[in-house]
Amino acid sequence: MQPIQEVRPSPIAGFWYSKDPGKLTQEIDSFLRNSILETVNGRVMGILAPHAGYRYSGKTAGLAFQTIVGKQFDLVVVISPFHQYVDTDVLTTAHRYYATPLGEIPVDQELVQKFLKVLKTDTQYKSLVIANDEEHALEIELPFLQRALTGSFSLLPLMVRSIDPQTARDLAKILNRLIDSASVLIVASTDLSHFYPQTEAERLDGNMLTQIETFSSDAVYETERKGKGYACGLGAILLAMEMVKIMGADQVKILGHSTSAAETGDTNSVVGYGAGVFLQKKPAETG
Repeated sequence: MQPIQEVRPSPIAGFWYSKDPGKLTQEIDSFLRNSILETVNGRVMGILAPHAGYRYSGKTAGLAFQTIVGKQFDLVVVISPFHQYVDTDVLTTAHRYYATPLGEIPVDQELVQKFLKVLKTDTQYKSLVIANDEEHALEIELPFLQRALTGSFSLLPLMVRSIDPQTARDLAKILNRLIDSASVLIVASTDLSHFYPQTEAERLDGNMLTQIETFSSDAVYETERKGKGYACGLGAILLAMEMVKIMGADQVKILGHSTSAAETGDTNSVVGYGAGVFLQKKPAETG
């Protein structure tokens, strides 16, 4: 058993994205610079971004992260799936820092411990603290955050398995009670359908993105339950939705969609990617 180090070393740098800081910076900045966005009106409360290797989904991720370029947040809550089977509802890290080639990001371990304590004493929900993990879906969002945001921030890393809308609402209420900073960004990490032909993937992904845009966690959950659309980070989407609602968001805007075929040329079996932003719309002007 490996000892728990203060810093979680990256298991995916050099594979899922460049391990060279200079090349990684140039790649991410290019994705952000070349993102063509529709007008986004309102305060950004959260984003939805894919979590594949950057060569496959970096351009789509850039659409989401471009909405936060130059902004500053005290706390970023990154919510992702956990791709290995575990009999638990939510996982977090034992490490005090996440490392990427662009530097170390501090984990708000005080908040982590408060959350775990409430889950253990006041709920029936199961939690698990992990170390030396190889989960890519959470880490893949971090270099984008490091390049897009201004200033330093602390991280609350959460990984969820299969949770339903009511679980998401319960966990969101707990988390929002514990978070005392007014400067918080929520990041939902998810890919969409996996290994369908391009035309079928576009249909399935279109259904899922349409339901995400309704801002109804129940509708999103039912879309996957009925086989009308898929998201490997379904639980992450549900929890993120419920958290940003409590924070005051009132709109989801889908910014773009792509599949792995754009990079591989293989349209027989693709993975879908989507980008979106959770907004608190600006109040109407009066006078």
